[in-house]
Amino acid sequence: MAQLSSGNAGGGEAELVPTLTSLEPVYGGGSQLDEARLRFSRLGERFQAVYGARPAFFARSPGRVNLIGEHIDYEGYSVLPMAIRQDMIVAIRKADGGQVRVSNVDDKYPVCVYPADPDKEIDIKNHKWGHYFMCGYKGVYEYCRSKGIDLGKPVGLDVVVDGTVPQGSGLSSSAAFVCSATIAIMGVLEKNFPKKEVAQFTCLSERHIGTQSGGMDQAISIMAKSGFAELIDFNPIHATDVQLPSGGTFVIAHCLAESKKAETAATNYNNRVVECRLAAIVLAIKLGMDAKKAVTSVTTLSDVEGLCVSFAGKEGSSDPGVAVKKLLHEEPYTAEEIEKIAGESLTSVFKSSQTSLDVIKAAKRYKLFQRASHVYSEARRVYAFRDTVSSKLSDEDKLKKLGDLMNESHNSCSVLYECSCPELEELVKVCRDHGALGARLTGAGWGGCAVALVKEPIVPQFILNLKEMYYKSRIDRGVIKQSDLGLYVFASKPSSGAAIFKL
Repeated sequence: MAQLSSGNAGGGEAELVPTLTSLEPVYGGGSQLDEARLRFSRLGERFQAVYGARPAFFARSPGRVNLIGEHIDYEGYSVLPMAIRQDMIVAIRKADGGQVRVSNVDDKYPVCVYPADPDKEIDIKNHKWGHYFMCGYKGVYEYCRSKGIDLGKPVGLDVVVDGTVPQGSGLSSSAAFVCSATIAIMGVLEKNFPKKEVAQFTCLSERHIGTQSGGMDQAISIMAKSGFAELIDFNPIHATDVQLPSGGTFVIAHCLAESKKAETAATNYNNRVVECRLAAIVLAIKLGMDAKKAVTSVTTLSDVEGLCVSFAGKEGSSDPGVAVKKLLHEEPYTAEEIEKIAGESLTSVFKSSQTSLDVIKAAKRYKLFQRASHVYSEARRVYAFRDTVSSKLSDEDKLKKLGDLMNESHNSCSVLYECSCPELEELVKVCRDHGALGARLTGAGWGGCAVALVKEPIVPQFILNLKEMYYKSRIDRGVIKQSDLGLYVFASKPSSGAAIFKL
């Protein structure tokens, strides 16, 4: 019987990021290892062709699929992702000339050149793919500075990147890139830190590109362990191994609408971060907290959970959602209404965050009831998922219950958090109609991927059904090529986390 390995810290949090001399510990054996060897070999050759020398080493960090717990990490709540086999690999060496040159094996990504200056701000108004590498560059220097480590004159770097995590897929290609860049730069600087610390500061690093990341993506990419999903807690970051029941497999399918998280942040991702904070402030004030204190001290819905639970207790419940239902109205709030409750203008509330001010400029109304309802109910589903895995139910009953929780999660994301899109809705329905025990959007949403829990014996037929019922019409229309289909729909077991390779 599968068990939740509660108490086992995932990926050994105190362990340093590993340096490996062979690919087997990460890529296993068989065809997957053969593919990896060919890929690393070609990446080394490409590096030689671009820079006239071999890379000093390679750094690898995986993408992830979040099984449950969407849009709650930045609210302080636990999530339950697993790493996937798709990853980002960075080939790197120290270079003279005071520049960071970032190239890609895929020619559709132009070469990006930056000054070797970790204090230079990233130009987020002029979006370039190489900016993600510079998030890592700035992050390592900032972290070392905060620890009193003198790195001397900033180093120039030559870099070539190879990624198999589909971009805009909701599988964290951006975090995989920032994490692989970070550990590559650490390697060049001959520094290493515990995985837990690296997970923490890579989350802060990605904010240089203007998205208010919650930390899940970086934590799983750095701390993942082969064969296990991870329950990730925050403040401080902590990972607990979760062994999933036997008999089920997760199938990941891209809806082919790309989720452009950084470019649409003000109206989508960061907008929800702002709405959640406003919901938390309004709840705090309605539950008796002084308005000034609420504005200065309340930043997430987890900050006011205790007050909400106390309120719910008077109603005979322990669910913070009871307070949301009683104290927030379903109609969207205007800025004026919130300002009246808070006793302060929204520009004053968010004065220290430019990304939040961009949201306020773009927003007309704020759906506080819906966003808070999603966060509190989704947080409870994560623990229900964990408790199901460690329960005495049969594996079959566990799988059914996990599927039900995934379906509930998708409904909440779609209706309350409004982070789905027509393509995801269609894809999730196709998954459920063809045998998935549960299916939901995964990642930020607004495009990207769905994840479906499928009984192992039907996985090949399930994937064929998706190809026929969802992808065929899109291949016929030229949206994707038939030969690329394996990039967009695949089964995955939990993969291992970040590593440096000296091959």
